[in-house]
Amino acid sequence: MKNHSLIININSHPTRTSYRRHKKALIIQGGYPPHRPKEIAAILARLLRQANFEVEIADTLDVLLDREKVMRMDLIVPDWTLGTMTPEQLRSLLDAVSNGTGVAGMHGGMGDAFRCEIEYQLMVGGQFVAHPGGAGVTYPVHICNPNHPITAGIRDFTVTSEQYYMLVDPANEVLATTLFKVHPPEVWREVVMPVVWIKKYGRGRVFYCSLGHSLDVVTKPEVLTMMQRGMVWAAR
Repeated sequence: MKNHSLIININSHPTRTSYRRHKKALIIQGGYPPHRPKEIAAILARLLRQANFEVEIADTLDVLLDREKVMRMDLIVPDWTLGTMTPEQLRSLLDAVSNGTGVAGMHGGMGDAFRCEIEYQLMVGGQFVAHPGGAGVTYPVHICNPNHPITAGIRDFTVTSEQYYMLVDPANEVLATTLFKVHPPEVWREVVMPVVWIKKYGRGRVFYCSLGHSLDVVTKPEVLTMMQRGMVWAAR
């Protein structure tokens, strides 16, 4: 894997996290193997360590059963496409975020996870439902809020990958979008779809980016920059 560098100095755009002290982040990786959870977790961990986080990577959802530990985290990064959660695991995660722990993630690892858990989807602010055209669609990503610290200085760009059609919370603050062209039967008219958004869940901050089906997309400089800034922004 190439060691891609960020295209923008994140320190030039202040966010809530101070780089003067270590914050604690928990990445929980697993689920659908084709989404390469281990590789994605390693990339996200590198971005967080660059931002002065102490990072733990867990490969079991049972880490959520240690409620005291989870509540101490400044940031939780779900990297677990599909899968199921026990009520106790879900309650621990939701309680931590509602009490101030940040949550951030990308693609199916956060936006197509635990499909039976409506409370989880409400926290995330959306849920994947389709990717018309498969993984070979070339589409634009439009930065619709260039003044936010997460997207400042990033220009519109193009990716060739899955284009996520999602059911989304209308209260989300959308930072980037894409345009879906007509694709029967899923897309019956052209529509602008959120790609990157932020929101609150109780006292916790939520960041989500729907990009990231393949490593070549994850490691695009624009995506790396938004992911690093988004995770930093979301952290307590």
